Amino acid sequence: MFNRLSIPEALETKTQSPGHALREPETGSPVIIAISAKLVFTEQNMSPGPAFSFVKALKAVNAKLRAHYPESQELFKVILIHDDRSDVLNKSIKKHNLENLTEIMSGEDLINKLKGNNTHLYLSESKEMVKEALKNKIAAAVMKTPGEMAEVSESELRIAFDGDAVLFSNESVRVKGLPGFLRNEREKVNDPMKEGPFKGFLQVLVKLQRKRHDKELFDKKCPIRTYLVTSRGGGCPGFRALNTLRDWGLEIDEAFCLGGSNKGPILEMIKPHVFFDDQDSHIKDALTIGIVGCHVPNK
Repeated sequence: MFNRLSIPEALETKTQSPGHALREPETGSPVIIAISAKLVFTEQNMSPGPAFSFVKALKAVNAKLRAHYPESQELFKVILIHDDRSDVLNKSIKKHNLENLTEIMSGEDLINKLKGNNTHLYLSESKEMVKEALKNKIAAAVMKTPGEMAEVSESELRIAFDGDAVLFSNESVRVKGLPGFLRNEREKVNDPMKEGPFKGFLQVLVKLQRKRHDKELFDKKCPIRTYLVTSRGGGCPGFRALNTLRDWGLEIDEAFCLGGSNKGPILEMIKPHVFFDDQDSHIKDALTIGIVGCHVPNK
């Protein structure tokens, strides 16, 4: 049993408090996503890896943004982390027509490079590098590979987020015991939570979604879809999550409050290109049904 909470198509945008660190790009600047090259193309034979469909969806979104904003540089840009600028990698990039989307960067002094590029998201197979990135306030996750990849959209980017310790801080889950947690959420239902490591990434996605409103493209389906898939229930815990997003001036397309249920069936219905969660059990649920799970370590 889960609660699918309706989200207003547009929430009132509020000025962010000085304590919130923005990773929102300036006008015309790209959204930087750094990915280990071996997650896009496997080392064995350069076949598509777990991040390949995600990268292809980013390319599709860029094409639609360019159609309406031909002069804008406010697009996705993918940096492939690879220490060997091999001809094989370059050939794979050209084979899949990814030249205009990607560039290659070495992994030397990587964290400083990510910070210098104002990286909005970093995906790696290395838990140590991901934890280091998170310490430096960069949204980062360990990408896991399903045994068999589910088919996902080639024209629409779909990204699913967990709530606590991902979009929001882990302040609520630190409350001991279920009765204590429920009491805490009931008492603080109208108090916004502190931001988690992925708030900034959601922020830039929402900014790109809003661009269609600039030209009144209300009849056009937005090529970016965002989802909240949380273990919070649909009562005060779920409403506190939505109230927090409202306070931040952010919209999410759909929210699913599962009350502790298995996340697999919802993810199977959504079919996101990537799903971010801090719990290994939820990542395993995603992998089981062919969804690329990205673990956000919080310890």
